[in-house]
Amino acid sequence: MLTPPRTTTAVAAPAAGEVDAPASFAVLDVPLDPMGPHDLLVEVRAVSVNPVDVKVRASFPAQAAPKVLGFDAAGVVVATGSEVTFFAPGDEVYYAGSIARTGSNAEHHLVDERIVGPKPASLDFVQAAAAPLTAITAWETLFERMGLTAKSAGTLLVVGGAGGVGSMVTQLARQLTGTTVIATASRDESQAWARRMGAHHVVDHRRLREEVAEVAPGGVDHIFSPFSAGNVQTYADIMNVHGQVVAVDEPEGLDTLPLKARSQTWHWELMFSRPLHDPTSTAQRDLLVRVAALFDAGVLESTLTRTLGPLTADTLREAHRLLESSRTIGKVAMPVTHAPSSGAYTA
Repeated sequence: MLTPPRTTTAVAAPAAGEVDAPASFAVLDVPLDPMGPHDLLVEVRAVSVNPVDVKVRASFPAQAAPKVLGFDAAGVVVATGSEVTFFAPGDEVYYAGSIARTGSNAEHHLVDERIVGPKPASLDFVQAAAAPLTAITAWETLFERMGLTAKSAGTLLVVGGAGGVGSMVTQLARQLTGTTVIATASRDESQAWARRMGAHHVVDHRRLREEVAEVAPGGVDHIFSPFSAGNVQTYADIMNVHGQVVAVDEPEGLDTLPLKARSQTWHWELMFSRPLHDPTSTAQRDLLVRVAALFDAGVLESTLTRTLGPLTADTLREAHRLLESSRTIGKVAMPVTHAPSSGAYTA
């Protein structure tokens, strides 16, 4: 039996800064925290990047220790904590992690089993790593914040329909509800992608009022919003009475008063809320189990659109550049290469 490693090789940000700053990315050996009773030690095989990775890299406190970046990961369990019941060494898993813990851009990573799902068998590790954060965010948006069901009708506007989360919101809404999905996209390639994800209609976000009125003259019932700054009045104008907005961004000084006249509501969605504030919940694991089954049944398709070379400081820097361009379609991911584990670890 092998002893779990005390350190791991990771791509970290030694200091917060711009994407091209020399100190923004470096390969370091970092300590692994002691394994908790519900922890899995995962040999990471692939990771993907999300806008939250960019925010963390650019703004963590000065004088802090180097920050290991990353949330999305897929890999193989190599050791388990004393109270783990759902997984065993050798299991293939995927997850989005917690913002309160060390990031996943590493050869080995500790994660609580209650927010981990079994990797979809039909996806390779890179495809699987592209899915968890967007799937959790989209699922919680549609079925918990908006309360949609298979019998739901009405109209859903997906702002940023070609993005990572927008792609998953569109797929889940189209496949699991009766809503009419309108996605926003401006370029030809992003419009084509939004339609591939299942959008019934695609409109240009630069002409949101006019183009939404053409396809939904009676107004929309639900809006998914990753870009809320400056849009509240527009949302209020194009939504029906009792319409709902679910936002995932962090606009400063947001004024939602324009929603009052039609008794419209504004919800926040943060997929890290459960890991941070309800750590005993298995809701996200249950969600990832259901999403894996949907992938394996062919109901959902991977949103991976670009695979970079193996995880290094240079490839992670390039992935962050792509996200900062705001022109990325779907998800960007990369494999993590290292020698496969031999034998089994004990906690």
